[in-house]
Amino acid sequence: MTVASVALGWVVAGRVLRPLRAITTATQQISEENLNERLAVTGSADELKDLAGTIDGLLARLQAAFDAQRQFVANASHELRTPLTLARMLLQMTLTDPHPTLAGFRATCEDVLAAGDQQEQLIEALLTLARSQRGLDHRERVNLAAITRNALRTCGPDAAERGVAVSASIGAASVLGDRRLLLRMAANLMENAIRHNIPDGELHVRVSTSGGQAMFTVTNTGPVIAAGEATRLLQPFQRLAPGRPIDGEGLGLGLSIVAAITKAHEGAVAIRPRRAGGIVVEVSLPAAATTVPARRDALAAT
Repeated sequence: MTVASVALGWVVAGRVLRPLRAITTATQQISEENLNERLAVTGSADELKDLAGTIDGLLARLQAAFDAQRQFVANASHELRTPLTLARMLLQMTLTDPHPTLAGFRATCEDVLAAGDQQEQLIEALLTLARSQRGLDHRERVNLAAITRNALRTCGPDAAERGVAVSASIGAASVLGDRRLLLRMAANLMENAIRHNIPDGELHVRVSTSGGQAMFTVTNTGPVIAAGEATRLLQPFQRLAPGRPIDGEGLGLGLSIVAAITKAHEGAVAIRPRRAGGIVVEVSLPAAATTVPARRDALAAT
């Protein structure tokens, strides 16, 4: 009986553990090069099949993350190569000019400096995006209303130059987070709303507190956007028009940085197109404390 029990137990244990060994072997063979493979365990529903399904789900998320990282690196490389190629082309044209002039050298230097500024802005934006995705190293109490007023003062001259009328409704709101990142979030939203506006357009900024959430909302006029196109702008290097804008403005990173900063602060971003044109971007962040009733300020760009 003892011998028979040991033999029977050995056979049963082998049959029970065989699928687990198969799952272990298949998982060990999956690497970065073949993340598209799945365990795909068949049979009756039991704990081992649930485990295999969980591993398959994890592999799918890892594959999506790796694909997004590869696409981001490819896009960043392309964007960084463009100003470098332009600067090299300008220098080569100047050096091969059979009749160089001082004015020509000066114009080439100005164009090269402009290309360098564009590259510097892109690198700074990429660093901000990476820092936001890494998370917050520290948190402090930040007055969202004060940050909004600061961003409005900074963006005021650009709005006035483009003929965009700016108005604001700013209530008391405080959050716990990184002051510099929150200022960058507010500035990016306003700069994006000003840049992608129409002649004699409008921009409205609203700060309020509701249900324990600090709300930061930016509404602008602009071209009509299809319903499914707005959320795509939250991804890096996404533009409504294909290719680089004619005026060279916009890196395709403004709203993606906003989304990353908001996520780092445990908030949420909602973006929706307006029927008359333009978009509404609403950022909700956990409020630091209950605030007093909103005090509204009216601001107009001169």
